[in-house]
Amino acid sequence: MNTNYIKAGLLALSILVLSGCQTDLLLQPPNDRLSTDLFWKTENDAVLAVNAAYPAVLDDGAALFQRDAFSDIAHVNLFFNADALVEKNSYDASNSVIATQWSTLWAGVTKTNFVLDNVDAIPVTNKTVVNRVKGEAKALRAYQYIKLTALFGDVPLITKVISIEDGKGLSRTPISQIWDFIDKELTEAASLLPVSYTGTDIGRVTKGAALAMKARANLYAGRYQQAAADAKAVMESGIYSIYPKFADLFGYAGERSPEVILDREYVKDVLPSPVFNQMAPYGQTSALASNSYVPTKALAIMYSMANGKLINDPTSGFDPKNPYQNRDPRLGFTVYVPGDLLPNGKVFNSLPSSNTPDAVGGTFYATATGFTSRKYVNNADAATPTNSGINIIQVRYAEVLLTYAEAKIEQNQIDQSVLDAINAVRARGDVKLPAITLPQSQADLRELVRRERTIELAFEGLRLYDLRRWKIGDKVLVGSIGGIDYVDNNAVKTIEVPSFIKSFNTTRDYLWPIPTNERILSPNLTQNTGW
Repeated sequence: MNTNYIKAGLLALSILVLSGCQTDLLLQPPNDRLSTDLFWKTENDAVLAVNAAYPAVLDDGAALFQRDAFSDIAHVNLFFNADALVEKNSYDASNSVIATQWSTLWAGVTKTNFVLDNVDAIPVTNKTVVNRVKGEAKALRAYQYIKLTALFGDVPLITKVISIEDGKGLSRTPISQIWDFIDKELTEAASLLPVSYTGTDIGRVTKGAALAMKARANLYAGRYQQAAADAKAVMESGIYSIYPKFADLFGYAGERSPEVILDREYVKDVLPSPVFNQMAPYGQTSALASNSYVPTKALAIMYSMANGKLINDPTSGFDPKNPYQNRDPRLGFTVYVPGDLLPNGKVFNSLPSSNTPDAVGGTFYATATGFTSRKYVNNADAATPTNSGINIIQVRYAEVLLTYAEAKIEQNQIDQSVLDAINAVRARGDVKLPAITLPQSQADLRELVRRERTIELAFEGLRLYDLRRWKIGDKVLVGSIGGIDYVDNNAVKTIEVPSFIKSFNTTRDYLWPIPTNERILSPNLTQNTGW
């Protein structure tokens, strides 16, 4: 979607609020909301209102990377930040990060509710536009509820804009009912949305995006039969395909490729993203925001060798002294490792003894693990690191294929279609891993598809959700944080983040707590177990 539309929507809302000023203060309308006497008169009003909901719902790059840093594959680089406590599971219900997550998610719900509360008041001359706006708002609201439920479990089900008094009486709706609601909303949204857009409307939620969200939601809910059916509907639509170059997928060349189902759009100089500044190696910028979240060894060791064999296989050809050579190409496309060429043309060297800006231990702001992220770090943004125009992907076709495969595996419905879905991801033009073949046991395929999800979708904000639904937090979210392997005096050494130990309480940490302030304001909100 053209970001000028979003800006126009926000500007229109602001003008409408300001236009309420009257000479007689007693006649002045409230300036904290839109007057229905002024707005909701035309289809364009509906379009402007739903435009304003997009940036409130779709995640920016920092949100996706941060969520993965709460898992095992990334690390909060600045250990003194509040989100480092969340990573360690060493916090309580008053943590500011959790409170911000809660309020941000609900702000998105409110904006979509505002659209759906009022859109039917418009005198309809073009029902197609109004129905499309309804579909967009329903899909965006459901998308927000997927995140809320995956993070907090039971949450209030709010389907209209509520008053302060109503807010005081809120209670939590059982999670099964929330999943029912999400499925219903996305089914309705898909029926209202077009297959594609043209011109300035490109970037809006499509029918395929609603179905892909629905597949994700049902996978998270453990409703595998429906998840497979939803994913298959996207696969059979004929709209989407795997982009041949993983190396370019998160760069300008890959924008609006047939793999991208939904993204958050940015425009350099108009509506820029600071993603380069947040994630690029510290040596690429003097700004202290860089290296906010960094990859870990737990991620790096998941990538197989280029021959498809795992690195712990004695026949794989893995060389501990050259640990990043001849690996699955996605490792090099996802993570900067020592020896890689940086956007400024210099060689990335994070070894402790390198005396470079990126040397581990040289400064708080250099990577603590020796790795840095490569996704969304584009050479074109190096000169102006806070002014990136790269779109941030929310949903893409590779996830749909892996959702289909996992859902079928969990039902033990293992056939060639399962392998075809996984192999389509692995056979990407610049990846070309060997095909998976039958026979395979359910347990083996389960492990394989989980590993594929982890490495394929790293730094796209999904790993934390996966760990929670797979219930493996006690296995992977404990202990110290590992980093790069390197050779020192002919011995292989591993970076370990100092004084940073993660713990995991299986009776508590699969859900975040309801923030303390929210429970003070709404006493009927119960707390999650253990908090």
